[in-house]
Amino acid sequence: MRCPSCQHEETRVVDSRSTGEGFVIRRRRECALCGFRFTTYERLELSLPQVIKKDGRREPFSREKVISGIRKACHKRPVSEEDIENFVSQLERELFESGDKEVPSTYIGERVMEKLREWDEVAYVRFASVYREFQDVNEFIEQVKHLLKGKSRAGKGRK
Repeated sequence: MRCPSCQHEETRVVDSRSTGEGFVIRRRRECALCGFRFTTYERLELSLPQVIKKDGRREPFSREKVISGIRKACHKRPVSEEDIENFVSQLERELFESGDKEVPSTYIGERVMEKLREWDEVAYVRFASVYREFQDVNEFIEQVKHLLKGKSRAGKGRK
């Protein structure tokens, strides 16, 4: 593994931990030349289905693309990087285990929105506003009202 700081090829593993329910190994490494420490992740490579986009195009499932969208929605929100990584690993396993050759992008988007709604309402609304392609502020307001209705129903009966 090349050092990201000095490009030296000799690094050593300082610490290894299993994460993501045992499907991912997190390794802390140190460069033998400059002492720079960095983290790498080793994960099982799965044969995942093609994603069918809204316009009919097909492209390979991209873990990085899903993580990037979630990170943008969760920017400055109380959602940890570990939660995001674990969710996307779980989603990958689910897609792999389904055995499907293709999956609609809408399925992935809806799964992400479910998880964001569970984690943080602001992140959920951020993601939904991009994913659902709201055309104007009224659509956005309707989504927030819908979210608040669900919250008030969940709160009834509690004291």
